[in-house]
Amino acid sequence: MNKSRVLVVDDEADIRELLSLALQRMGLDADCAASEFEAVQLLQKHGYDLCLTDMRLPGGDGLKLLEHIGVNYASTPVAVITAHGSTENAVAALKAGAFDYLAKPVSLNQLRALVQSALKLPRADQMKKSGDREAGFPVLLGDSALMQQTRQMIDKLARSQAPVHISGESGSGKELAARLMHLKGPRREEPFVPVNCGAIPENLMESEFFGYKKGAFTGANQDRDGFFQAANGGTLFLDEVADLPIQMQVKLLRAIQEKKVRKVGSTGEENVDVRIISATHHLLADAVRDGKFRQDLYYRLNVIELRMPSLREMRDDIPMLAREILRRSAQEDGVETVPALSPAALVALQDYQFPGNVRELENILERALALCSGDAIETADLQLTPPAEGAEGAAGDLSGLPLQEHLDRVEKEAILQALEKTRFNRTAAAKLLGITFRALRYRMERLGIH
Repeated sequence: MNKSRVLVVDDEADIRELLSLALQRMGLDADCAASEFEAVQLLQKHGYDLCLTDMRLPGGDGLKLLEHIGVNYASTPVAVITAHGSTENAVAALKAGAFDYLAKPVSLNQLRALVQSALKLPRADQMKKSGDREAGFPVLLGDSALMQQTRQMIDKLARSQAPVHISGESGSGKELAARLMHLKGPRREEPFVPVNCGAIPENLMESEFFGYKKGAFTGANQDRDGFFQAANGGTLFLDEVADLPIQMQVKLLRAIQEKKVRKVGSTGEENVDVRIISATHHLLADAVRDGKFRQDLYYRLNVIELRMPSLREMRDDIPMLAREILRRSAQEDGVETVPALSPAALVALQDYQFPGNVRELENILERALALCSGDAIETADLQLTPPAEGAEGAAGDLSGLPLQEHLDRVEKEAILQALEKTRFNRTAAAKLLGITFRALRYRMERLGIH
């Protein structure tokens, strides 16, 4: 079996020698070049599984070589070596398509992790041979030009280690996009750790992210790893990252830049090899402008932005999405015949604004599946409009609540009253409410009635 081959490009002989020896100890072949010109000549003679290049080269620079390889040898990942503390150069290289970067003085542990990730990259032609379904990946459905562009961008970003920030409205599939980037990349066999930054109490932030040592505080009875350690080798997905308090933003920035974390109560740091993908439904740039989000962290997280389109921008995809959601929901519920949307119901869906995007479409169709009778889902089953004013229990003071929240409270109260009257016999309660048992079960699950 042929050894993997790495091209090292640096004008400093001692750096070339250090990297070459380290690569050989990993069982790899290494060729060295002292300039961009020499590197181009070697690329013409040999195929390389990875190129490591310094950002500063005589008669050129690493970005030009990066561009040359991207155009002529697209399957060869390129990692750049930057001067210590030169964050701007690293970010510029990642934006230009670099696989990853190393800072001088080069850490051999970080070099080993980078090389291992690069060599695990699936070949682009292998990814194209089988679709996402055949590969067992979750699927972003849709034939619209916008969704096709989104899938292509995800495939491209999966081959990089650059931090990615996913923007988009709630329910538009940001976590699904992050999972696909992880599953299609070199870290696919390592953990994917999703974290909702808005759900962690501020006083627990540091210990949850970085872990803690036994005795670090009251209740710390043993050592515990944090999110960074749990995601080591894999991907850390920071959802609703705009909700992080400023003090935690400072510590997160350092962990990303240094690729090291310190547990609460520890005197030493430990290396972590984690790819960061973040997301929020807020506009991070606005949070920076308002002083709620650090600008330096913004530039480290938002190296490359992926925008998830709203469902309103992909109305032509709604029929396909609806059929797939109904098929899946019916299969999960053991329903043999999948009800179809009537023409009028389909028009109503395509005219609806979908503030909750695909997640809201899923909820609407799951509810309709529970409410419909026969083999067709009618417009009324979708419940896209609120009940008529004056309906029993529906009127009253909104108390400043959003309409849906007010209606949920009214519906929950009606169900609880019916359950109490029937001594919590759900079949009898469904008859009392004039709905099917299945519809009652769905509503109880949605409203959190146990």
